[in-house]
Amino acid sequence: MFVCGSFAYSFHLELVISELEKKGVSRDAIAAVLMDSRVEERKILDTIHRADGISSFDAASLLGTFCMLAGAIYGFVLHWGPIIWGLIGLLAGSLLGLLGDILMRQTSPKNPSKRKTTGTAKGESPQVFIIVECSQEQVAMVKEKLWDNLALGVGTLSG
Repeated sequence: MFVCGSFAYSFHLELVISELEKKGVSRDAIAAVLMDSRVEERKILDTIHRADGISSFDAASLLGTFCMLAGAIYGFVLHWGPIIWGLIGLLAGSLLGLLGDILMRQTSPKNPSKRKTTGTAKGESPQVFIIVECSQEQVAMVKEKLWDNLALGVGTLSG
């Protein structure tokens, strides 16, 4: 039987390996695989099939709405009226928000060593998968040790 567990890379991973060795599982029966995460640069536009969860138009929408409201309010005392000044405020605020977002993206460090991330997606710690080959009698004990040491998930595979 194979027992698989996933962990965030931490000292709990080393604890579970040493506990399994103390319980009689040989070192050759334990395999640990560090999973690589894809780190890619953000794209300006999201598609229906790929979205990174960060919108480039949030700042543009927020600033455009605020400037449109200010233009419509002050348009009552200005020459062209509230509708024209509201539209001018919408365009100016949207462009300002979009340019601000693009400038923030340009000035953020592109080198992964300068980022505050760990080289994985969204700054999360890398995941490690442990595969333990054990007998049918040891499966419950191995699962218990994995869960006790903060495994993210545990599964079995008969083989």
